[in-house]
Amino acid sequence: MIAPNDERFSQALWRIFQRGLPAVPWRDGANLPWDQPAFSERMLREHLHQGHGAASRQRPEILAQIDWLWSKLALGPGARLLDITCGPGLYAVELARRGVDVTGIDFSPASVAYARELAEAQGVAGRCRFIQADVRAELPRQAGAEYDAALFLYGQLAVFTRAEAAALLAGAAQTLRPGGRLALELLDFERIDKTHSTWWFSDEQGLWGDAPFLNLGERFWDAEQRASIDRFWVIHLPSGELEEIGLSDNGYETGELLALLRENGFSQATAYPAWEGLELYDAAEWVATVAQR
Repeated sequence: MIAPNDERFSQALWRIFQRGLPAVPWRDGANLPWDQPAFSERMLREHLHQGHGAASRQRPEILAQIDWLWSKLALGPGARLLDITCGPGLYAVELARRGVDVTGIDFSPASVAYARELAEAQGVAGRCRFIQADVRAELPRQAGAEYDAALFLYGQLAVFTRAEAAALLAGAAQTLRPGGRLALELLDFERIDKTHSTWWFSDEQGLWGDAPFLNLGERFWDAEQRASIDRFWVIHLPSGELEEIGLSDNGYETGELLALLRENGFSQATAYPAWEGLELYDAAEWVATVAQR
């Protein structure tokens, strides 16, 4: 059945047909609309879904990561930690339950609201502070806070341009005390999908809409930038409205990342491919890095 607004539906299809090819990272879209209230609510559902680990990992894997981080970051009761792009606080609140004082920063209003509720429900609200903000603006405000450790997990550094990533790492270093440690997680460069691909699917409700929608997607790899872009064309079927969203990601080879850390305030760093053998369903896709100021 064609959407009731046939003219709008037709215009949406023509817009897709006339799109520029190939899509270029950051020029044709930078990041998901995390701060849009409706999108952030839908994304929160994905974060909390225990049937997949596409937004946040399932709880048993999070607990295994926290055990690993506890050791690598030399955490203990009374330690102070900054969780950069903390999402719904699943790591932060668990660390607070173990006695860590945590500050989390995230752009999503729904995730930050949930993190605060979770901390209250777990009885650790006094050890948690959650800030809804763009980390590019908030990290400079945290300079000199002398945290013992910081987290920057699940590839979130990659969604910023290389210049922004350098500034974020420098900002993270400035929030740490001398000797403080940062745990960083990025996709293994050798395993990043560097092919062009397309896909489509429809659903009654999901991440891309609260009513029936059609999602047409395409992925491009820019070898010169060493970056990918996923471009999503979402047609909201009841209205025929077209929404275009682009998500760009940089790829970092391990040597480049270690050099970037040294150039931006960290004295040493160690990379752990596949989370050093941690039992995660997608562990082989990732490299965890621990850097010390």
